Amino acid sequence: MTREILFTLVVFLTNIIQCVTGFAGTVLAMPFSVLLIGYDAARPILNALGLFASVYVVITCFRQIDKKELAKMTGVMLIGMAAGLALRRFFTGNPSLLYKTLGVLVLGFAVMNAVKFYTHREEKPLPAPVSAALLVIAGVVHGLFVCGGPLLVTYAGAKLHEKDTFRGTLSAVWIVLNGVIFATDLVGGSFTPSTVRLSLLSAAVLAAALIVGHFIAKKLSRGIFLQITYILMAISGISLLIK
Repeated sequence: MTREILFTLVVFLTNIIQCVTGFAGTVLAMPFSVLLIGYDAARPILNALGLFASVYVVITCFRQIDKKELAKMTGVMLIGMAAGLALRRFFTGNPSLLYKTLGVLVLGFAVMNAVKFYTHREEKPLPAPVSAALLVIAGVVHGLFVCGGPLLVTYAGAKLHEKDTFRGTLSAVWIVLNGVIFATDLVGGSFTPSTVRLSLLSAAVLAAALIVGHFIAKKLSRGIFLQITYILMAISGISLLIK
């Protein structure tokens, strides 16, 4: 029970950050959640929560969505996600490999985005092969850990320059991708009675986090929360590597 309470606290805090920054909610929540309730429970719950949170953002930013980029991102990422879903079986019964792989990915995301933030590097157009590779890899990571956001952000940062267009388009991508994963989880029996109970509890916590996050987004600097995000990502990645 204590672990479940801590999990809902993780959901609350990470989704406040998600609402403020427009990304990183799941990639922040996943490492701590895996340590608290295990991969088999954390992955479907966080995917479902990400789906619901994305619907909320799309409702508020629907008119700003870049439909051309939405089609491109979802199409390419679905290919990578299919590969990621197929790769899951290699982690079955090998939690150590799972933790280490996720830890390396999260730590890499933290370093990559922190360097870009602190050096104030301008987003430049990416060569077409690099763009395609980023989207495919983001899809693979999302299929495995439902946290391909940082890689998609790297791509989208060079394509979508308006804040609401960025948030709305990325959230629409997650509705499609997380919706596919949600359907496979339902069919595959990932939602056990205990998982459903914790999902419903987490959904109530998520609603509160979105309200708080929306308020903070209008009052405080996004830059402060980005710095907090990168620090927490680094801590969560290291925690998985030393587990």
